[in-house]
Amino acid sequence: MGTTIISPTFLSAYLLLLCLVCCLKEGYGLGRRATAESHHLEHSHTIQVTSLLPSSICSPATKELNKKSSLRVVHKHGPCSQLHRQDKANIPTDAEILRQDESRVKSIHLKLARSSGSSNFDQIDATNLPAKDGSVVGSGNYVVTVGLGTPKKDLTLIFDTGSDITWTQCQPCAGSCYQQLDPVFAPSQSSTYSNISCNSTTCTSLTSATGVKPRCSSSACVYGIQYGDMSFSIGFFAKETLTLTSSDVFKDFLFGCGQNNRGLFGRAAGLIGLGRDKLSLPSQTALKYKGVFSYCLPSSASSTGFLSFGDTGTSKSVKFITLSTVSQRSAFYGIDITGISVGGQKLSIAASVFTAGGAIIDSGTVITRLPPTAYVALSSEFKKQMSQYPMAPASKLLDTCYNFTKYSSVNAPKISFFFSGGVEVPIAAEGIFFATSISQVCLAFARNNNDTDIGIFGNTQQKTLQVVYDVAGGRLGFATGGCT
Repeated sequence: MGTTIISPTFLSAYLLLLCLVCCLKEGYGLGRRATAESHHLEHSHTIQVTSLLPSSICSPATKELNKKSSLRVVHKHGPCSQLHRQDKANIPTDAEILRQDESRVKSIHLKLARSSGSSNFDQIDATNLPAKDGSVVGSGNYVVTVGLGTPKKDLTLIFDTGSDITWTQCQPCAGSCYQQLDPVFAPSQSSTYSNISCNSTTCTSLTSATGVKPRCSSSACVYGIQYGDMSFSIGFFAKETLTLTSSDVFKDFLFGCGQNNRGLFGRAAGLIGLGRDKLSLPSQTALKYKGVFSYCLPSSASSTGFLSFGDTGTSKSVKFITLSTVSQRSAFYGIDITGISVGGQKLSIAASVFTAGGAIIDSGTVITRLPPTAYVALSSEFKKQMSQYPMAPASKLLDTCYNFTKYSSVNAPKISFFFSGGVEVPIAAEGIFFATSISQVCLAFARNNNDTDIGIFGNTQQKTLQVVYDVAGGRLGFATGGCT
């Protein structure tokens, strides 16, 4: 057979074509990798590891404080708080915070398991109750300062969407008072204080607000409220002038004047009830504020947020959902969760998982509680997308934890919640992790015992969101970047 001779021109053309094909293949591969990398970055947060630890420097954010009906919100254990500066020795550990959070969640589940108003006032007996830590109220840790009385006295109070009645400790502390930072309110020094009559319909309305039937002392109405950890407040139900801001003053505001209080409420003077009952602050101020209030919880304990009343003029950027009715306990704000996504990936969770127990939003619960079925799906997908990072031992409550000691920054998948009406609410980077240390940084979600237990959208996941409560309109709104 003859030898086939390939011309140099043909060989050059062939090699050039081969090179072009290889380059196209390589370029296609690079393009695919670039697209995948771009998708990953689009659906992830880059988090500086040092930002996961608390700071000792206050970095205030004052976006809403220019509005006349706004109060500054601080974390009571952070450097922006007077409570922190005066009580550094009693700042709880992370383990204590999580334990307190468990107490609060159990208390909420207990409230929803029984009919409102079924408790007997005689159960609140100061001689039989141990002095506990007030964790059910205090776990939320966010406080504001308001004025009470004439002349007004400033009081630092925990605000709580899961409670209805507003109360503060009062002299002469006939039973006992726990330690607080502000001077204890003295009704005798106010010209506008008066007790509520025992026989009035206002007195009987306490039952729905506290879950406890009121009783009488002479002709004065006496309230009692007890929390899940047995901390409590007992005293006169009264009316007084409440000053929120210099231009927002409310006469005859109904509140509890606590004569006998047990619990260590982080040295706050009491509590502001922002629930749905007619005795809550939003209900009592509805004539002026139309039943609307909003807040932005700070990004960390070293920053600040706000609590505003009335329409703040940001409704165009707020996505609203319809509030649902939570059975047997109207104080809570019910929400309909329909889905969760991780890193842009919608989790395969049946709608019935979320409807089995329903859900509420709560300013005082720290860690969001999910149905076990939903939590397992969330945790599994999160672990899959975080597989490049070493895991750490679980804490008692949080079981998806990482060791970031070898990293200066990490990429964490974005998480979004979906609510009724198809509303998507992205969780800020600050709402994804709960760090006990750099060597134990955990996914800030936990599972309920059963799918039928009520879910709770907690305050860690609400960080930096403006959350708008349109109580009169029966709706709840979310806007990102609310504090800055």
